[in-house]
Amino acid sequence: MGKNIKKYREKLEISQDKLSKLAGMTFHTITKIESGATPDPRIEIVKKIADVLGIRIDDLIHPVK
Repeated sequence: MGKNIKKYREKLEISQDKLSKLAGMTFHTITKIESGATPDPRIEIVKKIADVLGIRIDDLIHPVK
């Protein structure tokens, strides 16, 4: 999931810091998810990130192709 978040975030040219602020979570949370240190974040967190990125939760769950 972290790779997908990073892919969509970079596509929108949003920094990890900006994403964390827009999603209402800490920078540390975003970096841990993207790096894989938190491989299964809570659904509430995933939903917030997907909303900020303008995508569906499914887009984050399925592997990057």
